[in-house]
Amino acid sequence: FYLTPPQVNSILKANEYSFKVPEFDGKNVSSVLGFDSNQLPANAPIEDRRSAATCLQTRGMLLGVFDGHAGCACAQAVSERLFYYIAVSLLPHETLLEIENAVESGRALLPILQWHKHPNDYFSKEASKLYFNSLRTYWQELIDLNSGETTDVKEALINAFKRLDNDISLEAQVGDPNSFLNYLVLRVAFSGATACVAHVDGVDLHIANTGDSRAMLGVQEEDGSWSALNLSYDHNAQNEHEVERVKMEHPKSEEKSLVKQDRLLGLLMPFRAFGDVKFKWSIELQKRVVESGPDQLNDNEYTKFIPPNYHTPPYLTAEPEVIYHRLRPQDKFLVLATDGLWETMHRQDVARIVGEYLTGVHHQQPIAVGGYKVTLGQMHGLLAERRARISSVFEDQNAATHLIRHAVGNNEFGTVDHERLSKMLSLPEELARMYRDDMTIIVVQFNSHVIGACQNEE
Repeated sequence: FYLTPPQVNSILKANEYSFKVPEFDGKNVSSVLGFDSNQLPANAPIEDRRSAATCLQTRGMLLGVFDGHAGCACAQAVSERLFYYIAVSLLPHETLLEIENAVESGRALLPILQWHKHPNDYFSKEASKLYFNSLRTYWQELIDLNSGETTDVKEALINAFKRLDNDISLEAQVGDPNSFLNYLVLRVAFSGATACVAHVDGVDLHIANTGDSRAMLGVQEEDGSWSALNLSYDHNAQNEHEVERVKMEHPKSEEKSLVKQDRLLGLLMPFRAFGDVKFKWSIELQKRVVESGPDQLNDNEYTKFIPPNYHTPPYLTAEPEVIYHRLRPQDKFLVLATDGLWETMHRQDVARIVGEYLTGVHHQQPIAVGGYKVTLGQMHGLLAERRARISSVFEDQNAATHLIRHAVGNNEFGTVDHERLSKMLSLPEELARMYRDDMTIIVVQFNSHVIGACQNEE
């Protein structure tokens, strides 16, 4: 197929979402101006998810991308639930007590999160009661454990990730009398998802990462150029520290079978993930759950087989690696994206493309031809190409869409080739996955004035 530019645009813009942080009395007190997000599916249905929310009882904003595998069930559950676990982990003791008392006496609850959702981002209503009960058990335990100390954000993020993963595992083991829910909790636990989450509060930025999605900061240097600062490390076979960590956790006799063909036990690309109980439960537990589970589970080949060389589980953890960064005025934006983006683009190009898009810089720069003798015809071509570039910038009102356009349509000169874009977007479902992965991107724009003011106050 050959898609016209309007057709290409309607595909690229189908899942875009933007949020601008409201200003108070004309003074914006948030270090976040707003964010753009978008998704481009390769799988049908898409296995990626995204979430964004403002914490109402504490300060700060949460944003995250989730990359599912073996189906979308786990990514869906994590995208709905993880931010509640993080928010509850950050709440002061008095607020937890207020919430518990409200539930006890049947009063309306304090809202914990204000979600910023695209109409396509759904919540599984059937599971909401089950999810709520698990969350409530967690905050009851936090109340009982009250140490009187304020929670450290890093600790809260780690606890929330581990606790949610634990609950996903527990819900699947306990099952549910409702057969639909029973099948749902098992699908969630047997599929898996990576997660890369940002918590932004004033100048404090924390990135919690489990798996191989990435967080990257766009930094504007003094000369106006753009550079990329990595704020996460991939948890896979390319990361030597991660391979070492896995080896340390298992007997020497398993050293050769732990990582094969760059995969965990020869099967799984990410070395950290939610769900994936096939890499966490004992063989006995897996058999018991699958045998007592609904028939659909038995028909699923994935749940039945046991990974090879499976001797000392768990082989997989959902514990995140947390990186802290103190924002500076030159830190202009943050990109969170699933590996579908990073497989096609280098972070340095991502920083430049988003930076130029947000500042609209390349409209003004004089054309540099670097001392070559240029014919009038060639000069005309350069100017025409530049005009086309500017119009493509105007047709994207969303930085994440602009990035996807480049990731899918870039030619060897780093400019968007419409014909290539058209071909890539018109591939049938079964072929699309061979050329690219699902892509989910959130671009967060920072308010340099607020960040500078915070610095000066200190």
